[in-house]
Amino acid sequence: MKPSWTNFHSHTFYDDGKSPLEDYIIAAIEQNVKSYGFSTHSPVPFPSTWNMKMENYREYLAEIERLKEKYKDQIQIYAGLEVDYIEGRCGVHNFRELDYSVGSVHYVNQFEDGSYWEIDYTKKHYDKGLQEIFGGSIKRAFQRYVDLNIKMIEEDTPTVLGHLDKMKMHNSTGKWFEENEEWYQEMIENYLEVIKAKNIIVEVNTRGFYKGYSQLYPSPWILEKILEKNIPITLSSDAHTTAEITKGFAETALQLKEIGFKTMHVLWDGKWQPFPFDEKGVYLP
Repeated sequence: MKPSWTNFHSHTFYDDGKSPLEDYIIAAIEQNVKSYGFSTHSPVPFPSTWNMKMENYREYLAEIERLKEKYKDQIQIYAGLEVDYIEGRCGVHNFRELDYSVGSVHYVNQFEDGSYWEIDYTKKHYDKGLQEIFGGSIKRAFQRYVDLNIKMIEEDTPTVLGHLDKMKMHNSTGKWFEENEEWYQEMIENYLEVIKAKNIIVEVNTRGFYKGYSQLYPSPWILEKILEKNIPITLSSDAHTTAEITKGFAETALQLKEIGFKTMHVLWDGKWQPFPFDEKGVYLP
């Protein structure tokens, strides 16, 4: 068996990605990707600059089906969404026609004007939410973020949990907290116990690493705990351009091997299955 890559977290011009779907498939084949999933940001029930519009949803699914047929002898293609969990308003249950789903929390609570605090927007917006919604308490804000993820996992379970600690994105300088703080480590420990109980796959997301604004999602010390708890992982790049499809994969796969992981889960022949890997890729049948 020769090593190859897979990726199940990517964005296209249907949301905040940069290119048509077919461009990603052509690039994926060139980058030795053998199984590929589209995970456009799901429609949400309010105006958004980066989520897919609901009126484009059927067209998106139809285009994926066309590509599945056209490239069936070269690559496996799957229809997914990165579903924004918004308590009481949006979740995986709204999108049943998918091959898989990546569940994520980007919107955490609302400002007084009803607009949502987007945790991965600008640093200025991030600080505004901390101050106006949580009184400047990163502990309260992160607890709310984790609580929303737990509620999603328990009540509206996705296939894959996307970037489980994404809220650390603007904390690269340690401005708001250090990851060795007791409250944070206890919070993550409880979070992982819920993930383990639901047997959900955790995404190892390379985007923070290759964009230079954080470590991997999740952080290496969290990955060590994930290994201890025997929680399954999958490797994705959260690609927004065709050049990012396998970006950071070799370095991250090597790091995962050094931590002690022996397999990663891949959507192959319609089923999520564990396969061995190394820094050259995943060893598929």
